[in-house]
Order: sequence, then C-alpha cells, then structure tokens
Amino acid sequence: MVKSEIQNVKLRFGIIGNAEALNRAIDVAIQVAPTDLSVLVTGESGVGKESFPQIIHQFSRRKHGPYIAVNCGAIPEGTIDSELFGHEKGAFTGAISDRNGYFAEANGGTIFLDEVGELPLSTQARLLRVLESGEYIKVGSSKVQKTDVRIVAATNVNFAEALADGRFREDLYYRLNTVPIKIPPLRERADDIVLLFRKFAGDFAEKYRMPAIQLTEDAKRVLTAYPWPGNVRQLKNITEQISIIETNRDITPEILRNYLPPQPESHLPALMGGGKASGGSRKGFESEREILYQVLFDMRRDVTELKKCMSDIMSERAGGKPVAAPQEPVRYIPDTPVLVQQSQPVVMASVQPVSHITPAKPMVGEASEVQDTEEYVEENLSLDEVEKEMIRKALERHHGKRKSAANDLKISERTLYRKIKEYGLD
Repeated sequence: MVKSEIQNVKLRFGIIGNAEALNRAIDVAIQVAPTDLSVLVTGESGVGKESFPQIIHQFSRRKHGPYIAVNCGAIPEGTIDSELFGHEKGAFTGAISDRNGYFAEANGGTIFLDEVGELPLSTQARLLRVLESGEYIKVGSSKVQKTDVRIVAATNVNFAEALADGRFREDLYYRLNTVPIKIPPLRERADDIVLLFRKFAGDFAEKYRMPAIQLTEDAKRVLTAYPWPGNVRQLKNITEQISIIETNRDITPEILRNYLPPQPESHLPALMGGGKASGGSRKGFESEREILYQVLFDMRRDVTELKKCMSDIMSERAGGKPVAAPQEPVRYIPDTPVLVQQSQPVVMASVQPVSHITPAKPMVGEASEVQDTEEYVEENLSLDEVEKEMIRKALERHHGKRKSAANDLKISERTLYRKIKEYGLD
C-alpha cells in the first residue's frame, strides 16, 4: 500500500503512476531532502527527472530560498563558465559589465543542473571545487568567492561509458552521486501507461474544449506493448496529437498505430525460425543479424566439409581403393534449408546425410582421378538478399496481400511496407 506522504507528493507535483520503482524514487527524494547532500537523478530522456529536484527543494530547509534550474546541455561551451560562475567586466568580448552567475544567484537555495553529463571538462573542475569547498572564481577575476547552495544534478548519460572514455571526471561523479535516484523508464511501468494516457486525454480535452478520447480494450493492449523510447514525454505528445486530429473519440488499435512511430528494433523473425512477433523481443536487429550470419556460416562450413569428404570417397573408388570410414563423424544438418548465394538469386538447397548420396562410377577410359563435377562457388551470404527473397516468397504465397504476408512473416505491416520499398518489391 502506498504511503499517504508519497501519495500527497504525487498530487502536489503532478506525478502519475503506482510502479514500485517510481514510489521508491519519490521516497528517497523525501528522505534525503532535509539534508544538504548532493543528489544525482538518472533516467532516460522524457521520464520526468525535473520533478525530483523540486521535491527535494520543497521538502528541505532551503524551500524559502531561490531554486534555479540550469540546462547544461543548452548552453554553448564557450559561455557555460560565465553563466554558472559569472564574469568580470572586460573578461571577454561583449563583457561590458560585471555579472553574477547562477551559483551566486542561488546562494542559500538549490541549483538544479540538468544534463550535467554534457559539461566540458574545464567546467567540471570548477564545479568540483564548488562541491568540495563552496568556492568559485568568476571568469576574468582572481578573487575567490563563496556560495551556499544545494546541488541536485540529473542526466541521461551512461556514466560508466563517460568515465571510461574520459568525458566525465570520476572524482566529480562520486561527489555528485552521494545519493543516487533512478527514475524507471515508461516501458518498465506498463500498468501506469493507461493511467497517464487517461490523465493527458483529460487535460487536452479541457484545454481544447472537446470530449476526451478513450481507448478500446484492444487499443490499451497495443499502448502498453509499445516500448516508448521517448517515455512520458512521447506519450503526452501522441495523446495530444490524437486528441486534436481524430474525430472519433473511441480510439481503436488501427487508429492508435497510425500515431506510433516504428519501433527502434527491426525484426524479421521468420528468418530466425520461430521467433516472436515484432515487438515481442527487445533484441536489436544488429544482434539478430550477427546471430543469423553465424548460423549461416556454420552451415556453409558443414557443406564444405561434406563436399571434401565426398570428393575423397569418389577419388578412392576411382582408384580401386576400399572406402574407409572417416576418422571424425561427418557433420550435417538433415533436411535443413541452407542459403547459398550462387551467380543466380538466392536458392534453397537441402543437405542430406552422406549415406543418402551415391557417387557416380567412372566410365572406362576416364582418368583415375575423378574431379568433382560440381563447381564450388564460395558462398558470399547477404542477409539483405535473404530478407528480400523471404519477403518476395511471402508476397507470392499470399498473392500480393501485404497484411497476410506480414502476419506470415510475424512482422508489422509498417515494417513490411518499409522493407518492400527498400528492396524495390512494389
């Protein structure tokens, strides 16, 4: 059961949802607020990180002091030091007077540094000094000044990668990350998605003075199955689009899909054999491409070994020698389609066990060494050509009906349309 204090915070700051991870983040913000510890809020873009510094400020002893939010990623690198720490007159071209920075203006209050991972290294060194001693120096000055601020930072940067690449100072990271708060992405809050949609639909109905849109049960399932890479911000944007454009206020899956951008992952599960439908897996297409290439290369190696074995057997029989069993068992994949690229388009071949193949006997007068009459062409397998062939055959099976072909391939119609256009199969 959600504590009443957390529920009151949600109502006060407009936070919608009952996910356990979300409640945990709010609880940590409330608990750390009375202290002056630095807090680092992390989460993907669009999850609503900006609400948590306000919670911390309002529940702290600094709530009557200034609260300043700074988007570090929106300030050019050449002026970020001046914006944060101020500058002296004549410090650079255009500095026609002294100016206080955000740290001076936020004295006695809280400063929220959004997108802190975008700070240049020189500014990170200045920020580290403020965190350690509360001291800073204006640009163009040699006078040390003091400030008393509570710093709350937020970022969607992967700090493990940033630290490894040297893009962010390790000592600054640990100073900022005294208390971490992680905001869960929307895809991990499936039960909250419909609640958020309903809230946004009501807000836009009031704003634009029109009836609120409603989702059918099937549309709700489509909504919760979508991965929402843009998180709450993307959901709000799509809800507003539908509220303005659609005259039918009952939103069906067909209507909803028109507003959902293609998923970042592109799948052709039929090529993998028994994969889940598009959207059922979150594995990237590049990963599937690597797996498929590995499978195909293994098959090609088996075919090469089988051909070599057959060539040796035919040569021994042609010379009147007894056929010896191979030292190692011959690897083969019975009745498994193997994709081989020859001079013509991709064709389907079937590899059979050695015992099923009867080599041709040499005719009288022929050379004792019988050459393999089948010209071996090194397979240069292309996943794009495999995809194209599978899509073409699916379209043929269903007489050009794209919806049926998409269902057969277990991909969305949108993905199929894009692939048809990409491969020129119109």
